[in-house]
Amino acid sequence: MQDFVKLLNQEQVERIHEASLEILESVGLLVRNQRAREILQQHGAVVDSDTEIVRFPRQIVEHYRAYFPPSFTFPARDPAYDRKIPDDSPLILTGSSAPNIIDPISGHERRATSEDLARIAHLINELPGYDVFSISTLADDAPPDQFSLSRFYPSIKNTLKPVRANTPPDEAEDMLKLVYMIAGGESAFRAHPFVTFHYCPVVSPLTMDFDSTEDLIFFKEQGLPSYFSIVPNAGLTSPLTLTGTLVQNNAEFLAAAVLSQMIHPGSELIYSTLPTVADMRTGAYSPGAIETGILHMGCAQMARFYDIPSGGYIGLTNSKINDAQSGYETAMSVTAGYLAGVDIFNMGGLLDALMAFDFAKAVTDNDIAMMLKRIRRGFEFSEDNLALDMIGNIGPGGMFADSEHTLERMRTTMYLTDLADRDPRQQWQENGAQYTQARARSRVKEILTRDNPAAISPDIDAQIQAHCIGMLSGDSTPPEGWQKSQSATQTRRET
Repeated sequence: MQDFVKLLNQEQVERIHEASLEILESVGLLVRNQRAREILQQHGAVVDSDTEIVRFPRQIVEHYRAYFPPSFTFPARDPAYDRKIPDDSPLILTGSSAPNIIDPISGHERRATSEDLARIAHLINELPGYDVFSISTLADDAPPDQFSLSRFYPSIKNTLKPVRANTPPDEAEDMLKLVYMIAGGESAFRAHPFVTFHYCPVVSPLTMDFDSTEDLIFFKEQGLPSYFSIVPNAGLTSPLTLTGTLVQNNAEFLAAAVLSQMIHPGSELIYSTLPTVADMRTGAYSPGAIETGILHMGCAQMARFYDIPSGGYIGLTNSKINDAQSGYETAMSVTAGYLAGVDIFNMGGLLDALMAFDFAKAVTDNDIAMMLKRIRRGFEFSEDNLALDMIGNIGPGGMFADSEHTLERMRTTMYLTDLADRDPRQQWQENGAQYTQARARSRVKEILTRDNPAAISPDIDAQIQAHCIGMLSGDSTPPEGWQKSQSATQTRRET
């Protein structure tokens, strides 16, 4: 078993768990959804019908904790991209639901559209560091009755990788009908459900809302892949201590997890979070702060205590552009989180505290993702890799560069980035002296001007358009001013 960095000792982890049970039993949660209150009461929770406060006796929590499964699977439209955690950790996801986008041509911020989502899905399909496409933006051009479908369809249409989506309860059935058509029928989709649904049922502090809790109940009853995230903000919606926020976060997680297991015992869970600390000088929301990484490290320890995978929104930034701040805030938190055992990272592409998606940042985050995956490989320790014979044959003062041993390993030992510049300064200047953002935008243009191998067939598209009157096309087309590549369709770059 891999050893991880631990910020809490075993006694402290157990105390966090006990303190969470104290909160659930003595304070409880305000549960606004009546169906949720009924389910909880039927399974032993104590419900005050006047206040809608639900208290969880510790024996109830411990009983349903025994059902927590140790893994979670993200199925994909192409099963070759199915991913399971913790076996395939680290899994890299895009960030999600930003209202704005950094226009890839002008570089200016504007409202995101369904066309942008199609391009983002196309881009993520082609970047090998990403494992799951979490729908990255809203769609400002969505018809009033198709808010979710206008995000959902361009996303599924343009990637073969797993898609993570959210939806209000009143659109859930329409989204399922859409995926049934893409899969070739309801039974085909349920046999391999290539969409994972996500929701945030707990509004900190200690409140279950109506709509997201309704989503939790619906998808758990359906037996479809789904999970939730917990999002306390220290100083505003949780105590202004990391320990206090971790305790409240853990209590909120256990409450939603217990409800999930009451509905569908053994249903998969992720200890998914976005715990933050408010910058109390201004009250600013600060997911790029290192404390977010530290809190995720604590959450990873609690997840291991419960023997379930962990992760969530880690590697975010408060920077408004893809600059040095963006790079170090993302890299510091994800590295800390990975070393502590975090399994999934909603890190890709977002700027300005989840407010805007930048295509070029998605490319630089792909490089960070590939570096995390290289850390996972580690030393690949073996007698052969000790290379004692090689060292002996070359001897003092020799050179390894032209040996067959080196040539065999030159593409596998090192992650060979195609983004970071490693040339001498003179060569860099002769090549145009491009900074990272410019190179990343060039990579975006290269991908978005070639055919997308993930696009669904015209026949299925025609069926969907006929069924969903007024549905936006969802096609990935190059932004205005970028010409479609004339070369043959290129396949994805693999590592």
